[in-house]
Amino acid sequence: MGIKFGTDGWRAIISQDFTFENVRIASQAVADHFKAKDVVFVVGYDWRFLSEKYAELAAEVLAGNGIKVLLSDKAVPTPLVSFAIKNKKLSGGLMLTASHNPPYYNGLKIKAPYAGTADEGITKSVEALLAKNPVQSVEFKKGIESGIIELVDLKKDYMKFARAYVDLKHLKNAKVNVLVDCMHGVGDGYIPEILKGTKIKITQIRTGRDPLFGGVNPEPIPKNLELPFRIMKDNKAKYDICIVNDGDADRIGAVIPGGRFMGAGQIMALLLLHFVEDRFWKGGVVKTVSNTTLIDLIAKKYNLKLYETPVGFKYICRLMLDEDILIGGEESGGIGVKDYMPERDGMLLGALLVEMIAHRKKGILEIIKDVEKEYGVFRYQRIDMDYLDEKKKKLMELLKTNPPKQVCGKVVKEIKSFDGYKFIMTDNSWLILRLSGTEPILRIYAEASSEKISKAYLDFGKNLALSM
Repeated sequence: MGIKFGTDGWRAIISQDFTFENVRIASQAVADHFKAKDVVFVVGYDWRFLSEKYAELAAEVLAGNGIKVLLSDKAVPTPLVSFAIKNKKLSGGLMLTASHNPPYYNGLKIKAPYAGTADEGITKSVEALLAKNPVQSVEFKKGIESGIIELVDLKKDYMKFARAYVDLKHLKNAKVNVLVDCMHGVGDGYIPEILKGTKIKITQIRTGRDPLFGGVNPEPIPKNLELPFRIMKDNKAKYDICIVNDGDADRIGAVIPGGRFMGAGQIMALLLLHFVEDRFWKGGVVKTVSNTTLIDLIAKKYNLKLYETPVGFKYICRLMLDEDILIGGEESGGIGVKDYMPERDGMLLGALLVEMIAHRKKGILEIIKDVEKEYGVFRYQRIDMDYLDEKKKKLMELLKTNPPKQVCGKVVKEIKSFDGYKFIMTDNSWLILRLSGTEPILRIYAEASSEKISKAYLDFGKNLALSM
């Protein structure tokens, strides 16, 4: 069937494995896992090709199994589905999206009763139930008429919460000029609405529905951001920051004046400082293995407990449920915050970045300069390689049995192997090689004190992979 749940849901190529029939089969397995008395599910969808139709099919199957369905009345960002679960105390949810994957993909994210990414216990159970029982469904119109499928507005309650979470009083008279790159994703219009009533000036680019996302993957990483780079390099534009959200708006990236990329690791580090130094909050910190060492240093300075997990927000989610977590995130753009829910939200994070700039009454470049002066310079880079299945096992076996003792002449002092292989050098710079959990690719990550060194690390990792 080609249905396999990775780090955050099932994603597949439209019409190849992501078909109407497979969406129905997957939805039936979800219904079989969650089926009980008085189960209520929320179903949302984004602007990808046919997402609204896939959502309708999923709603029909859930309803056919006696599950009450609250179906979004419009395309919405993923955080709104999770927020509805928490706010309305629902049994769970489904989101039809392939997140940041290429335009020819679609996907299905399962959201658990705790309003976060479904853990492996849920996804493995759902996988085991695939095609075990015949698909049961009700015709959509009949489901609406009977009330078992109800069209609902998910935006109103979310917006009320988001506007209360952000310090709008502090922002009321702040003059910050913000560029927002929506990447043709469904987050279009949300940040301006969250910050409505303030003097924050917001300009949006790459707006509106485009299932091809302008010809790039809707992922906020440098290779997809030629337009905001060009705008932010132009001194005449005078934007203080550019916030970028992915296709379903649960991830964030940024471009700073001069046209330099600011990744999620640096964003998370800055927001951690904002929470501790400006909001005076406390709590633990969670980072994935591929996130910046800067977070470790900040946590150490303020005596905050630090947790390190494999890549995948589901691991961060679990800790946010079990511990008092101030902030948790992964380098790919997913960050969760205290007093919210164990979920990512690129729109809220974007508003919080603006809040930090307004609070400190400094430009983002000056804020970064202050941080680098105290903690040092960290330059992170990543590349993704298409990688044949037959090479994957060989590469991982090589890294296990005969790992490099040096990388670009620097001695490896420590190896972490709980998600791919991370080689940490004596100066705390590092290189990671790991296989993606959602795509057939090899990811190579590096962080060092300069872009030149981190680029050399990437080349070292790439050559190692190509030698297989």
